Amino acid sequence: MNNGNGDWISGFVNEFHGLPLPEPGKLVGYAALLHQFSLRVPLPSQLTLISQRHVKSSTDAWQVLTPRHEPPNTLAGHLTFALKWEGVQLGVLAALFKVVAQESITDVVSATPTGAFARRIWFLYEWLTGKELNLPPAGKVKAVPVIDSELQYGLEKGTTVSRQKVVNNLPGTTAFCPLVRRTPALEKFQQAHLDREARAISGRTHPDVLARAAVFLLLSDSNSSFQIEGEQPPTQRIARWGQAIREAGQIQLSREQLDRLQQIVIGDSRFVPLGLRKIGGFVGEHDRHSGEPLPDHISARAEDLPNLIDGLVTLKRQSLSGGLDPVIAAAMVAFGFVYIHPFEDGNGRIHRWLIHHVLSRGGFNPPGIVFPISAVILRRIKEYRQVLESYSKLLLNFIEWRPTLDGNVEVLNDTADFYRYFDATRHAEFLYRCVAETIERDLPQEVRHLEAYDKFVTSIETLVDVPKKKLDLLWQFLQQNDGKFSARARSKEFVQFTGDEASRIEEMFSECWGQRSINDGGPG
Repeated sequence: MNNGNGDWISGFVNEFHGLPLPEPGKLVGYAALLHQFSLRVPLPSQLTLISQRHVKSSTDAWQVLTPRHEPPNTLAGHLTFALKWEGVQLGVLAALFKVVAQESITDVVSATPTGAFARRIWFLYEWLTGKELNLPPAGKVKAVPVIDSELQYGLEKGTTVSRQKVVNNLPGTTAFCPLVRRTPALEKFQQAHLDREARAISGRTHPDVLARAAVFLLLSDSNSSFQIEGEQPPTQRIARWGQAIREAGQIQLSREQLDRLQQIVIGDSRFVPLGLRKIGGFVGEHDRHSGEPLPDHISARAEDLPNLIDGLVTLKRQSLSGGLDPVIAAAMVAFGFVYIHPFEDGNGRIHRWLIHHVLSRGGFNPPGIVFPISAVILRRIKEYRQVLESYSKLLLNFIEWRPTLDGNVEVLNDTADFYRYFDATRHAEFLYRCVAETIERDLPQEVRHLEAYDKFVTSIETLVDVPKKKLDLLWQFLQQNDGKFSARARSKEFVQFTGDEASRIEEMFSECWGQRSINDGGPG
């Protein structure tokens, strides 16, 4: 065990673990703890340094504070600083508490037993380790939240813990609890009240139009989810998965339901074992000569899967009942699932299904409407992969593994905490961008498309009697041709129309759809 009394790094440095500092500075908080205790865990997405200058600033990777913010160069100093300025990083704390002497944490708390930060450190130690410190109850002091809502997203309705007098507002349990930092981007999305905007669009749309739009958006999402995986399944399989997406908000999430979803995704299960993996797993390729695995991502160990998945299910339930933003909860659950990768196949589509499930159970989408998140992801596929790799590639540096004879991987070290306690900030920001795009683009465009189509059909019927099939072809052609007939179309597909009729049809299309067909063509 380490008591942290050795020499702490005190000078100015220019880089940390290969990560360049924006300017020379002193490592503090989690960076100092990582260095002092040689903790082998993925770095938090943002660390902190003390600058020589008296100006605060920040980058994506670094928070830069001034000399007056510098903490005492001790275990207590850096732990307190970390909670005050950087929030709770469970992955770092879990690793730290495994190597630091229990008496050292007792000493940290005993120095200020009623202090807010000391009580949070005390709670987090006992929560993460399951070990009780030799300390009496905190007594009559005001309870403080474990998660500082100004730094990170915690539950609005936490549970008071009388021993340390804290409010446990962590969204999950020790089995699974990723966290999200509060960022300007996320606050801007929340202030936009996108759920209200979606309900407003829904409320001012004719029920028949809304129902037809919902069908299109649902099939678009189902089809796009398969395309992301590089598959082009039969229409029936797309429709079957679409039905599963439609029902996403109607079921209670459980391990059994996830097994059922995998069965729907796979279809023919003769070649893929169903249920939680009994073997290792990875995402990547095989060396064409040796056949050895070339992982881009290594999945959680098979023996850790039941606990991780049960923890994921619990977090989903606690986060929504505790008032956590549904989009942030969906990012934690869905991206946590895909990193765990519990099945041998079907993980990607179920990962995206979980987004629909959490949004719907959280009351974010209007009744009957499925946001086509997968269609947006397909349009943003490069960004999506970058978000996935922002953590999966980082993980590879901390997983010890060896190839198996059958071309799989065998993980040699304990990796469960890497999947339990990751920073899902970037994932939440990406998901919010996707949700915003579905509400601000896909949903209104599809509604507008259908309303324009209905108006166009009604107008045509006052001019000439045209079969439905011909009407659909006419609408599609005019959309694709800037609202005009080509000479070829007038002589072939639409030769039956007179010159006056053709001219009037072009005018009708312009009246119904206008220049929007030229600018965006509509989603249909």
